[in-house]
Amino acid sequence: MKLIYNIQDKPAFSKLILYAFQQVLAIMAATIAVPMIVGNGMSTAAALFGAGVGTLVYVAFTKKKSPVFLGSSFAFIGSMCAAFASAVSVQVGYAGLLIGALCAGLVYVVISLIIRKVGVHWINQLMPPVVIGPTVAIIGLSLATNAVGDLQKSSITGEMTQWAVLCGLVALITTMLVSTYGSKNFKLIPFIVGILAGYVCAAVLTFIGNATGTVSMQIINFAPFEELFKNGITFSTFFSIPDFTFVHALEGLKDVDAGYISSVLVAYTPVAFVVFAEHIADHKNISSIIEKDLLEDPGLSNTLLGDGVGSFAGAFFGGCPNTTYGESVACVAITRNASVATIIAAAVECILISFIAPFIAFISTIPACVMGGVCMALYGFIAVSGLKMVQRLDLDVNKNLYVVSTILISGIGGLSLTFGNITITSVACSLILGIVVNTLLKKDPNPTPEVTEMIEDSNSNYA
Repeated sequence: MKLIYNIQDKPAFSKLILYAFQQVLAIMAATIAVPMIVGNGMSTAAALFGAGVGTLVYVAFTKKKSPVFLGSSFAFIGSMCAAFASAVSVQVGYAGLLIGALCAGLVYVVISLIIRKVGVHWINQLMPPVVIGPTVAIIGLSLATNAVGDLQKSSITGEMTQWAVLCGLVALITTMLVSTYGSKNFKLIPFIVGILAGYVCAAVLTFIGNATGTVSMQIINFAPFEELFKNGITFSTFFSIPDFTFVHALEGLKDVDAGYISSVLVAYTPVAFVVFAEHIADHKNISSIIEKDLLEDPGLSNTLLGDGVGSFAGAFFGGCPNTTYGESVACVAITRNASVATIIAAAVECILISFIAPFIAFISTIPACVMGGVCMALYGFIAVSGLKMVQRLDLDVNKNLYVVSTILISGIGGLSLTFGNITITSVACSLILGIVVNTLLKKDPNPTPEVTEMIEDSNSNYA
């Protein structure tokens, strides 16, 4: 893929701000969704702040060589809920969030030190393109239900309506048209244009719905703006300090005992290994997009350290362990902007936005259907990126055919395993199953020189 901006390129300041905001919009929906799902008073503004801090930490550890944004990890939702469920108070639950995030981060640190000692070649052997390609595709396809579900949903009633679908399709089609036929500058901001087009459409329909009493046309929930002005215009109307996790955690630390710590560790530690697998898949994917092997430079040990330490830093402020975002990778692929400066600017914007009440209100009012339309493009690109890796493989070879088909079917079918409060996601299950099948069928009884050469070439390009 020919990039418009390479890793080390720095767009002009005015453009940089705009490109960065697009990254913010790409990761925003998922980042604020996690604290909303977990509940217990968790702050979406704090989650944005934590995502920004975590990303800056990641960028520092990766020596400004990896154009990936970190956001709230969905994999830890069960662990976070378990931390609150087994706590004697909400404050202790917040303390559990930090203890768990620290534990997960330490898992990454340990794995990083091992990799630094033994190298990454075993990773390439364990997870060659025939395994990673369909796994990346599954990461995108597994999110399809979320995107389509949001596309059909009114943010007011939560019900499916044809008007919501219309707004989502306006956002999707606008994004595609701008990305395909827009000028050079507009091709770099298709999601901003798409979201604005969908938002305007939803706003018009909502005003008509309010005026006519047609509930199905009421798409946008303007309550966050109403909340800003309920006490008149004050300082808090414009600026507010996020409700940081560590403030509550410090209050609850005195009531934390060994039994509670052990329950948190059990809930978080296994999930960290699951996210490790997804970490590799994401970095293999972005490596194929920018045509630079990030597992070699800056090295998997550094990306893991950045992810682990960044995850704890994010949780310290926002409560949510962070992870590299496929949405961010897809945004890089679609816009062809791999500038790390854009990622840094996006992180800074997340931090600043978390203090600006009108911005938080605006982001909160973006209808689910509009984000669903945009996410159809984002998740689709993740899936296609994986399929492009598969395209280079000879699927007439039985081993390749069985590995790819096993991963795709188990992933699309939603294979997952639950052990108490721990859930191994469909992506992780598919990856593990793919590794097992690839290992069992590693020796092809009748390999041809052409097939062997093709596989070796594929490994050298995508490892």
